[in-house]
This record gives sequence, C-alpha cells and structure tokens, in this order.
Amino acid sequence: MYEFEYHHPGSVENAAKLLSTLPEAKLLAGGHTLLPTMKQRLAAPKHIVDMRSIRELHGIHVKDGHLVIGAMTTHSHVAESALVNSHLPSLAALAAGIGDPHVRRRGTIGGSVANNDPAADYPSAVLALNATIVTNQREIKADAFFTGMFETALKEGEIITHFVFPTGIKGAYAKFPNPASRYAMVGVFVARHGADVRVAVTGAGANGVFRANALEAALKGDFSPKALDGKGVSADDLNTDMHADAAYRAHLITVMAKRAVTAAQ
Repeated sequence: MYEFEYHHPGSVENAAKLLSTLPEAKLLAGGHTLLPTMKQRLAAPKHIVDMRSIRELHGIHVKDGHLVIGAMTTHSHVAESALVNSHLPSLAALAAGIGDPHVRRRGTIGGSVANNDPAADYPSAVLALNATIVTNQREIKADAFFTGMFETALKEGEIITHFVFPTGIKGAYAKFPNPASRYAMVGVFVARHGADVRVAVTGAGANGVFRANALEAALKGDFSPKALDGKGVSADDLNTDMHADAAYRAHLITVMAKRAVTAAQ
C-alpha cells in the first residue's frame, strides 16, 4: 500500500471541499472495494476522505410516506431496521443476504451504489424499487443513475447523501450467490408498483445492472411465476467468466425471477 493522507470531515460540505481541492482524493465509505485495491497496489490515491464521522449520512426514517436511508447506513442496520422491515421488507431481506456478518457491519448502501459493482445487490433494489438518489447537488432517479459497469451519473465532487424509496411495494429479491464471495452470479429484484412491474437484474449484465423488459411485460398482465414460462433474457449482452457463461446466466435470470415473484406473493 502506498502512502496517503487520511481525512475525516464532520460534514458533507467539508467532505466535498476536500474532494474538490485535494489532488487524487477518494471517498471512503465501507472500504470493501477501495482498501483491497490499495493493498494490491491497483489504486494509489494521495488522499482518503473517510465519510464515517458525518452523522447526517447515517440513519433511517420515514418522510412524506417515503423511506429515507442515509448513504452511510450499513447493510446490517438496513437488515435489522424495524422501519425497513415494516415498510420495505424486500429491501431488508436483500441487505441481510449481503456477504457475511463482518461485511454487513462495515459495508454501506451508499458505497455499494456509488461503486456500482456489476455483481452488487443494492443496485438491483434501487432500480427495481424506482428509488431516488439524493446527492449534495441534486436528485437523480434510478433509471438515470446507473450508466455502465462501475459507472454512474455522479459528477466529480458529487456525494450521495441519502436514498428515497417509495413504500408499500410488493417485491422480493432472489439471487444465486457465488459460494465463496457471496456476490450475485445472478440476482433478480422484482417489484410491483400498482399496475406496473419493474424487474432489475444484477450479476449477469456485461454493462452492470439492467431492467429486464420482457419479464416486466409478462408480469404486468399476470404477476405469477407461470407468467414467466418460456420468457427470458437474451444471452447476447450477458457476462461470461470463470463462474458461469452467458447462456447459463440467462437461464438463471428466469429461475431467480420466478423465485422472486413467488416470494413477493
């Protein structure tokens, strides 16, 4: 690991100032991506801006009928929150299945979404639940936020402060995890918004998380696992790696979608 200077600001304003004025500065949330890459000398930021001391980025509350979750809220807090379990149990269940207890105690929802790892769980929930990502500069709808593998609509110096989720949505998440890392080889989040249905897929897309339009159309008319018989996603834009090829991932998407619909019912 190379030398770096460590900063722990007490406000979002100060963090943004450090990020914009210090050369080669990086934000630190849970650290599950940044620290390993630094240890392997694949990244060498000169300044680390630790967000953990910023109290305004922590916590969960309900406002105007929406669930508001601070960016630095850990996976374990989301999983164990009475508010999340009451208003969006599907999101609590997803958080409870991330990694292991150590990961869940340190990892944060904001860090996961900002990093947009193609196999991360939270991006599928944010996309399927049609959440709003709020930064220190603006509000971004989920459909406009995820732009590619490890890429988002965030600009230089922009920091996620919290997420706003609509409540009362029938939904569920099902994933086929890698047995070692617990990352999703394929994860599917299905959410029913009244007459509308959104299906988001993680772990499979060559460009990261995406919505499965064909599955959404099938479920709009009949929100049941049988509605997905014979339906699927093309393998053309899916990922092939040492764990599974694109065709297998395409098969898993339909299987996981059926499981998610069953759980949502």
